[in-house]
Amino acid sequence: MVDDNKVNQVVEEGNGSPGYELPLLLFAGFRTLIDRLHAELAAQGHPDVRPAHGFAMQAIGPGGATASEVGRRLGVTKQAAGKTVDRLVALGYAERADDPADARRKLVRLTPRGLDALARSAAIFDELRADWARTLGARRVGDLEDALRSVVPAGAFRLDAAGWLGGA
Repeated sequence: MVDDNKVNQVVEEGNGSPGYELPLLLFAGFRTLIDRLHAELAAQGHPDVRPAHGFAMQAIGPGGATASEVGRRLGVTKQAAGKTVDRLVALGYAERADDPADARRKLVRLTPRGLDALARSAAIFDELRADWARTLGARRVGDLEDALRSVVPAGAFRLDAAGWLGGA
């Protein structure tokens, strides 16, 4: 049972916002950026890319990876990673190729289309950050980033967000 007096006391001691609002605002900011990214990617010729695809393409990386490696990097099963890779292959963002280091393995590599989507994503994120800086001021955006760096543990950026949220 929640003690309303305790909740009100915690809210009064802070800035007036309940604690649960912080993760919701952070997630809403993330979601806003990702939605705007995908709208712009669609306008630039990549209408089929979904957020999970972006994480998967990052997991594949410029050097390629096996489906098992993609799964580990994403925090999902090999089978789930295989489904995502199958979709990326069907959309023309990735391809399967023989591993030159081990003939028994297949590598997943990004195609020029996949590399283009990642390059465009990076440029779009720069534009989105600039939009935030115009709205909030460059100093406030920089302060926000610095503040988040001070509370987010080193190495906390991982590609397994899609798996952590329950999908890949």
